[in-house]
Amino acid sequence: MIAYNPKEWFTFIFRFKKSDTVRQLMPMLVIITIYTSAVYFLEIYIVKIDKDSQLKNLSLIYSMLGFVISLLLVFRTNTAYDRWWEGRRLWGQLINCSRNLSLKINQFVIGDTIHKSALKTLIPYFAQSLRAHLRNEDTIPELDENSLTKDRFDFADKIHLPNHVAKEILEEIDLLYKDKNITDTQLLIINNDFQQFVEICGACERIKNTPIPYSYSAFLKKFIFFYIMLMPFAYVVSLGFTIVPVTVFTFYILTSIELIAEEIENPFGTDANDLPLEDLCNNISRTCTEIFS
Repeated sequence: MIAYNPKEWFTFIFRFKKSDTVRQLMPMLVIITIYTSAVYFLEIYIVKIDKDSQLKNLSLIYSMLGFVISLLLVFRTNTAYDRWWEGRRLWGQLINCSRNLSLKINQFVIGDTIHKSALKTLIPYFAQSLRAHLRNEDTIPELDENSLTKDRFDFADKIHLPNHVAKEILEEIDLLYKDKNITDTQLLIINNDFQQFVEICGACERIKNTPIPYSYSAFLKKFIFFYIMLMPFAYVVSLGFTIVPVTVFTFYILTSIELIAEEIENPFGTDANDLPLEDLCNNISRTCTEIFS
């Protein structure tokens, strides 16, 4: 995710980053410029449409269509941002659960047992495994093993890595209980935090695996395309050659909103505006290590 100061207005205006839509849309902006110019010269110099033509009435229809497309784009961006914010909220919840579970285990379990040491490794590793799972990474994160947990865990070739990490965490907690390192009441307290690990994983998978319905996304793209393609015919009589920059600018605005929505609707990817999962995982690892030490 791009770090920035929201109060620096001129920085936003004059600085261009790789995620800026103008870079992505530049070829299409050139094509739209050529297309609109061709329509202008065709109607004005070849067909020679006068100012009293009925084409000028199309501008009224376009005013209504512009209102409709603005409503669709507002719904599109709001839906995408809700998904992005829910993903951030879930990872914030994962940070809190990791801290709470580490604090309780460190407080309840006296001494440095092998199971406590294993949990010191597994709790922050769950976040790393979830990040790799959500991004469909081919290689699993490296397990930060210590002397007490070395060679105890093998997560290679696991289809659902977070599930296996959660399973190992549950087994270590169960062994602590069987060895009477924690009481019945303490087990119930710990179990509440552990359950949220699996629930957070399921909620993140729901966001990732349930995109915007295809029919809605396809309709909006077709609507924008035909709206821009027919725009020169509606305004060429009233605007003249000014229709060229107006059409290009309108295309840039509408398409940029759609591109931004597409980028943030899956907040767990590696795009510039996606969530900084690496930083969140490092934060969990750092705080958990500090708690146990």
